[in-house]
Amino acid sequence: MGRRSCASVPVILVGALVAVVHYTVVFVVIEEWLGLFSAPGLLNALFFSCLTLMALLSYILAIFRDPGRIPHSYMPDMEDDHISVHEVKRKSGDLRYCQKCAFYKPPRAHHCRVCKRCVLRMDHHCIWINNCVGHNNYKAFFLFILYVVLACSYALILLAGYMIDFLGEDEEFQGASINRHVSTSVSAPIVLKVVCAVILVPLTVALVVLFGWHVYLLLNNQTTIEYHEGVRARWLAGKAGQTYRHLYDIGYYTNAVTVLGPNVVTWLCPTFVGHIGSGLRFPTSHDGTDVDSSNV
Repeated sequence: MGRRSCASVPVILVGALVAVVHYTVVFVVIEEWLGLFSAPGLLNALFFSCLTLMALLSYILAIFRDPGRIPHSYMPDMEDDHISVHEVKRKSGDLRYCQKCAFYKPPRAHHCRVCKRCVLRMDHHCIWINNCVGHNNYKAFFLFILYVVLACSYALILLAGYMIDFLGEDEEFQGASINRHVSTSVSAPIVLKVVCAVILVPLTVALVVLFGWHVYLLLNNQTTIEYHEGVRARWLAGKAGQTYRHLYDIGYYTNAVTVLGPNVVTWLCPTFVGHIGSGLRFPTSHDGTDVDSSNV
């Protein structure tokens, strides 16, 4: 998976985009506007670089961390009182079994046609990480989106501040500045700033929407697959005058804890995933088990 990920065109594009935006913001915008080695310039550069670094760390983990494999020794617990809730097909009542992998499927596991194997708590296959988003790398994927949203938003704020300050100068200084820029023709820094702004505006909007979507999934303890599978169930419940509740929805805070961890201090660190358990069993709203029961 590692070699295939490195050779992926979308992954290379993401890396190139991060490099271009970081260079433009730090070494062009901040340098020209505040001075890179002034106190305000240095603080802004360090803060933006920290956001970029955390985004890259989360991105690398999302790419190279295995999303979750079904152990060869896995067998459903036939004596489990909740076997019908956890591990059966909705229509036939048979145990969930993958014909392609020749494995019984744990709850929330699905077969990925791209990866050609089953993935624990599969959310979706993402071309931008050239990997499935699943049980083991969902936190890294979630934090990657968060840090990219913060970094893009901060970059836009710096670009906007730079432009407002530049356009707000007095006419004499502005004219001199314009003449200076014109005399050097259309320089590379100007092109970089324009390209950066054109890319960042729609990208930030799209990422904010994507992050909002995954916040919704996180708070409801759902995957993208489970959300779409539950569309009909929600419609039928509403038609019958009932309230639909997702099977694995055990409360907003507890739902967040199952992904981000029990210690709030480590919620924003993508390397802290010791709490997620094996991915073979999950607490449900039916059995009243706490989050620790997911550790098998």
